[in-house]
Order: sequence, then structure tokens, then C-alpha cells
Amino acid sequence: MEIELASHSGFCFGVRRAMKLAFQAAKKTRLTSAAASEGGVYSLGPLIHNPQAVDELGQRGVKVIENLNQVEGGRLIIRSHGASPSVLAGARKRGLEVVDATCPLVKKVQDLAKILRDEGYTVVIVGERDHYEVKSLLSFAGKGAVVVESPDEARELEAGKRIGVLSQTTQSMENFKMVVGELALRAEEIKIFNTICEATRKRQQSTLNLARQVDLMLVLGGYESANTRRLAQVSEQTGTETHHIETAQEINLHWLKGKEKVGITAGASTPDWVIEEVMRKIKTQPLFQPSFNLSSMA
Repeated sequence: MEIELASHSGFCFGVRRAMKLAFQAAKKTRLTSAAASEGGVYSLGPLIHNPQAVDELGQRGVKVIENLNQVEGGRLIIRSHGASPSVLAGARKRGLEVVDATCPLVKKVQDLAKILRDEGYTVVIVGERDHYEVKSLLSFAGKGAVVVESPDEARELEAGKRIGVLSQTTQSMENFKMVVGELALRAEEIKIFNTICEATRKRQQSTLNLARQVDLMLVLGGYESANTRRLAQVSEQTGTETHHIETAQEINLHWLKGKEKVGITAGASTPDWVIEEVMRKIKTQPLFQPSFNLSSMA
């Protein structure tokens, strides 16, 4: 059996940056002699969509909260998906030191949403309406902004004179193009920004390429992670047997029987140690032969 890791897997730049800022904030709080009076260090919602990474942060003292009313004082980390201006203002009003770990690419989309709003466009965001990133984008997009998840929803959208289109950064290019095609039929003027991040595009393409070459694909990442779920969808579309798992403990050894080549890919919020544990578990199975392919990790 041969194992191959997709060339673009695991933490992206934005997630790695968010984790680093969180670790630094936790360390700063521990080292501050007045930490008890200052309050602790908190993350407004899970910093990223990966339970293992969130657990690691918890062990270092980062507590997850869902509402600003839960804290008084201390350091507040804004998750990588961003937050609304009102949340940021509310945190500072409560005396919290804000550590903004919003992905720089998400910030760019927030800025574009505000620009389109100020120019008089109705902002349409292609993405998942319940996703935290999309919710933050709506707060910048202004009154009348809408979220469209699919081409079918785009067809039902009321025609508008001026439409400005943005994308959730982890959307699939295929869905974005189909939605834009429908929106173009419903606007007198349309301004389109492809705001899918390059790391997402590369991760999806490398997953697609690998899935076409293997007998089994394991997609690693949190079940709440939109970009990981999309990787699983991309893999499944090739017809290759695909399983989305969070940890090595979830691997069913029956999946490996009769497989000559196993492909592994991982979402943007999946820690390296999770990937390594999955590889280690497969390598220790009797079915495994020493033909492990690390070339794609270079």
C-alpha cells in the first residue's frame, strides 16, 4: 500500500497566524503579574473550526466564549473568520484588550464589502449564510445585502440595477462561477470580485488531482470546517471512495483492505499533528508496505 499526502494540506497562512497570536496572548497573560485582576484570555467563538486545535488552546488558558457579557476585562481574541464592527467596539467598551486574529484575506473582503456598499451596490455574498465569516461580511455590506448559497437561490433573487458580488473565501470556484452566471442575468450592472483565497483554490485542486490517482481518500479536518467539507465534496465528485474524519481514531481498517494507494488531504484548520497521527496509524497496519510517498510534502 502506498500513501500520498496532497501537496497543499493543513494550516493555511491565516490559521497559522491566528494560532500564533492566540499562543502569544495566552503566554502574555500567564506572565503578567496582575493577570488575576486583568482577567483571562478569551476567544469569541472557537478560534478556528478544529476541535483538536481548540483543545490545545484551552490547555494554554484560552477560554472560548460566545457572548461578550460573559467576561469583564482581559484579552479577547477575534477568531480568524472576523467579527462585526459593533462587536469590536463593544469589546473595547467593556475594557477588553482586543487581539484581532481575523485572517488578512477576510479583512480584504470586509473592506470590499464596505466599498461596494458605499458605492451604492447591493452586495451579494456567495457563501454559507450560517458561517461566521459570512456573518461578519454581512455586517460590512450594509442594508439589503444578501447571501446566496447556490445557483438555484441565485435564480430566485429579485433583479437589481447594481449588484456587487463577493465570495466567502473558502467557497468552491465551480459554485462561485455558476452563481455569478445566474446573477449576471439579473442585473443591469454587476461588479464581481473573486475573493476565494488562493490557498483554498490550490488545496481543492491538489485534492482533486490526488483523488483521481488513488483508491481511497481520507479528508482530515473538523466537521464544522467549511473548507474541509468542500475538500470531501471535491474528492467524492471523482468517484473515489472518500471519508471525512477528524482524528486517526475514526479510521475504519476495513476501508484499507484491497487498497493499493491511499490519498490524504487536510483542511486549512487541521494541525500537522493530526495529519501525522493518521499517517502513523496507517503505517502500523499489517496491510502497509514501506512505499510511503513523501514527495508531495516538499
